[in-house]
Amino acid sequence: MTAAQHAPDWLLDDGLAPDVNHDPLAPLYDGSARGELVLPFCGSCGRPLDLEQPVCDGCGSFECVWRAVEPAGTVHSATVMHRAEPGLVHADAPYPIIDVELTSGHRLIMTTLESTMLPPTIGAPVRIAFRILGGVAIPAAQPTAPSETEATS
Repeated sequence: MTAAQHAPDWLLDDGLAPDVNHDPLAPLYDGSARGELVLPFCGSCGRPLDLEQPVCDGCGSFECVWRAVEPAGTVHSATVMHRAEPGLVHADAPYPIIDVELTSGHRLIMTTLESTMLPPTIGAPVRIAFRILGGVAIPAAQPTAPSETEATS
């Protein structure tokens, strides 16, 4: 796995950064700081778990292990947020919110690495990079260019 891109946060106020020392998602943030996407899996059957999911839907185990996954996926759905939150949201224009289906089987909701008003299209490939919010790296979608065969077909 290659080191992922880190970029300063363009969207949120630094005061909204998580307290990584007291957060159940600390493994995600620790991995993100290293440029790795680290997500939870069932420790018994290996099924991908949702963030903060306490029990595996497959086998009922309470055991959770965190591992690095390929930072890639496709856009499952997307919307554009038009609501302004003065003092919390820095964007002065609408911004995308994207539901990404990762190659690991996880689904994460995030925004883009860089400011844009338009989300990537449903089915578009994305890489996961990291925005820096108050010193904490958090996942963000980075659209990838389609291959030449896709562009010409």
